[in-house]
Amino acid sequence: MTPRLLQLAACAVFAVMVGGSGSTPSSSTGPNPKLPVPDTGLVPSLHFATHESWPKNVAPKAPLGFVVTRYATVDHPRWLYVLPNGDVLAAQSSIIRTPPTSMQDRIHYWLERHTNVIVKSPDRIALLRDANRDGMVDKTSTFLSGDLDRPFGMLLANGTFYVADTGSVKTYPYRDGEVSISAKGKKIATLPVGGYNNHWTRNLFARADGKKIYVTVGSGSNAGENGLDNEKLRANVLEMNPDGSGLRVYASGIRNPNGLGYEPVTKQLWTVSNERDFLGANLVPDFLTRVRDGDFYGWPWAYWGQHADERVEPRRADLIAKAKTPDYALGAHVAALGLAFYTSDAFPARYRGGAFITEHGSWNRSPYVGYKVVYVPFKNGMPSGLPQDFLTGFLPEDGTAYGRPVGIVVAPDGALLIADDTGGAIWRVAVKK
Repeated sequence: MTPRLLQLAACAVFAVMVGGSGSTPSSSTGPNPKLPVPDTGLVPSLHFATHESWPKNVAPKAPLGFVVTRYATVDHPRWLYVLPNGDVLAAQSSIIRTPPTSMQDRIHYWLERHTNVIVKSPDRIALLRDANRDGMVDKTSTFLSGDLDRPFGMLLANGTFYVADTGSVKTYPYRDGEVSISAKGKKIATLPVGGYNNHWTRNLFARADGKKIYVTVGSGSNAGENGLDNEKLRANVLEMNPDGSGLRVYASGIRNPNGLGYEPVTKQLWTVSNERDFLGANLVPDFLTRVRDGDFYGWPWAYWGQHADERVEPRRADLIAKAKTPDYALGAHVAALGLAFYTSDAFPARYRGGAFITEHGSWNRSPYVGYKVVYVPFKNGMPSGLPQDFLTGFLPEDGTAYGRPVGIVVAPDGALLIADDTGGAIWRVAVKK
């Protein structure tokens, strides 16, 4: 056990009692956040929100002019994908699969059990069909199950359906309009298996020309404390051919990339990522940034450009000097996961071309941050303003969460669909008629 984990073990109970302190100032978001001095004190903050079910007839809140409805009730939906015929797929998976072994994982296990988050992963993909296109799901069925281990990323390309679970990418034959897949998956790529809580999600995204597929893989630790040999192919956006060959690192040093999307003006690939913990309530900012071939964003040696993380050994001055600064800070510990650029014309003009981002919410700071969907405006291919709250109400009072947003997609009719994993719902946000 590393010294840092020994500290966590010794202080976990006390940390839960004292919580954290401070708030996320507005200066911690945007392209030039103000970073505080790191706080690497002995007692880390473990400040979690207890989960309670959504009350009847209660939903998240959107800005004036929008209406929010429960699109579907689904057991622990994590990620969403829209098929060409308008059917929506929801990957159902959760964190806990096996008893935790490391002290860091035991802390997370304790948190999960005490926040009533589902313990057994469903390990399936649900199909949601709105046959009459009235904004409400008419039929929910199992699209795929049986040989999945925490499925997350989904992709349809050239008649092939791809699924990324925590340790692999699999392919399945698919015909337009199918409501289920019975064929056994073909494993085309092996990925590092996610630990109990160390970033087990794996997203998929196709290059515009369809000739390459991107795969996100989060780190296996907070800041390299499990050894750098354990981080091979982790904390990266990977690239591979459609048949799984040619797997390589496309962009690196990104602690936990999840959402991927093309900015509609420049057609540049962007991602959102979670940054590291235990440097204080307002460090390190989660971020939204461009992803280009060869980019290196510093993890674990550096954060937000060339700010050295003094906890990481051996120190690599060469890699710290190479680290790029992310394009846009979202605030520390908001847990940014989903990303959807808005390309429809159904929403008012001020929302077109910008990015909607789901913030799953903090567990290690006080006051809480995240637990909402934000909108980041874009102009000329770059962010052009501070994050704007778009969907709130997931955390109705201090210490109680009705839900936590994760996956987000734009539906064919221009509505937003948001997966709420702990709330067991998929929410639909549309313009009020």
